[in-house]
Amino acid sequence: MLITIDPTSSQPLADQVAASVRAALSRGTAHPGDKLPSARTVASALQINLHTVLRGYQQLRDEGLVELRRGRAAVIIASGSHPGLTDAARAFAEAVRLLGATEEEATEAFRKAMRD
Repeated sequence: MLITIDPTSSQPLADQVAASVRAALSRGTAHPGDKLPSARTVASALQINLHTVLRGYQQLRDEGLVELRRGRAAVIIASGSHPGLTDAARAFAEAVRLLGATEEEATEAFRKAMRD
């Protein structure tokens, strides 16, 4: 798995490491059971601090996406779906129906909200 960062971004590097793994899960290029590269390997390849990578991996652990074991590889244990996302989507769909909006209007409103 290729983990990437943008050193010019204002987003903290640890957040970028975690986001890169989440993106790989979303794209389907990473799957439950896959091992993440060692934190040392990632830190060396990206020329960032080892603890920065570990913080990113810990975020993924806290989200329930990765299992970390000392001295062993970090393993993806979940598919990347965010807890509560399905419930939030259902609530949004219900609100759209109550408002009488079309699916297209709802989709456009959602996209605009995500950009804001």
